[in-house]
Amino acid sequence: MKKVLILTTILCLMLSGLGFAAEPAGEPIKIGAVFSVTGKASWLGEPERNTAKMIEAEVNAAGGINGRPIEVIVEDDAGVEANAVNAVKKLVTKDNVIAIVGPSVTGASLAVKPIAEEFGVPLISCAAAESIVNPVAKWVFKTPQKDSDCAIRIFEYMKSKGLTKVAIITSTDAFGDNGRKQLKAHAPQMGIEIAADETYGPADTDMTAQLTKIKASDAQAVINWSVVPAQVTVSKNMRQLGMTIPLYQSHGFGNVKYAQASGEAGEGIIFPAGRLLVVDTLADDNPQKAVLAKYKSDYESKFNDQVSTFGGHAYDALWLVINAIKEVGPDKAKIRDYVENTKGFVGTGGIFNFSPEDHCGLDKTAFEMIIVKDSKFVALSAVEKSAAQVIMIQED
Repeated sequence: MKKVLILTTILCLMLSGLGFAAEPAGEPIKIGAVFSVTGKASWLGEPERNTAKMIEAEVNAAGGINGRPIEVIVEDDAGVEANAVNAVKKLVTKDNVIAIVGPSVTGASLAVKPIAEEFGVPLISCAAAESIVNPVAKWVFKTPQKDSDCAIRIFEYMKSKGLTKVAIITSTDAFGDNGRKQLKAHAPQMGIEIAADETYGPADTDMTAQLTKIKASDAQAVINWSVVPAQVTVSKNMRQLGMTIPLYQSHGFGNVKYAQASGEAGEGIIFPAGRLLVVDTLADDNPQKAVLAKYKSDYESKFNDQVSTFGGHAYDALWLVINAIKEVGPDKAKIRDYVENTKGFVGTGGIFNFSPEDHCGLDKTAFEMIIVKDSKFVALSAVEKSAAQVIMIQED
């Protein structure tokens, strides 16, 4: 018997040394998630769902949180506001979740904001519009960068290229409408003139009429603000009309599938986004690189699909919740307080510094300017540096 006990003890120590974690036990800690897994915004919601379930498996394989497993209960709202409202109510009243990540899109996030406030449940949206967190709501946060900072970064780059007149074309959904407001609000103070202002429905499949008007204006560039596949149509219609002025997109373009779907019409599109899309070109000492590289590797090897900034928003949101639970336990109020006071959290979207006045935690430095080259995303700074080196060689 003594020999058996000794051998058992040695085996346990060996397994521990190899990194095997004890199987989590007890009641699962339930975390809700509302994503647009299907519908017109599925290019956002599907990678978010995949990411959330991947993290769930990773945490549980490592022993859970304080020995308890986590259970991420995913609801698909298909990008419909009413569905998101019903999903959040179910998660709070029936499933008794202690926090919610999502929704994927702005309209749904704004629709469920009052519910999070009413029930006192932390909600970390994966949608981008600044109106989700401005004005600040006690229980609501978000992980994508602010759309005001996106507008500013685009205008700054335009000005650096001597462009001062722009046409804007935006979708009429909540994301596009909020982006339009930000572009119009910041243009005057940035010295930019809006020469044309056109809109389209998120389900529209032809923007020729709007772009024909833009072509007739004296705009030096076009900014499209959307998060649905219609932004691909804009690039293709511009090419069909023989328009050669630059096309800028919002951070809603941050899925390489949009670039691939645009084909040749997408070549040269410029937009601000998180550094996840260009992690391979970042310097090794970049404080985000290790996190970005691990997430990219884990996701692409597991799902055999390219990583996107949208999945990254879910990654950041869920880890904020998990980190909070590890520190303060599965208590809604304590989780909310912990997230609100989180500083220096290195995520895929940037380095987050939340405060009672700022429930986004990011500024414009979280954005990298990105360009489409051969249907791939490349850091614009790397392209311009390479071009400058070529010019120097030619001059020599």
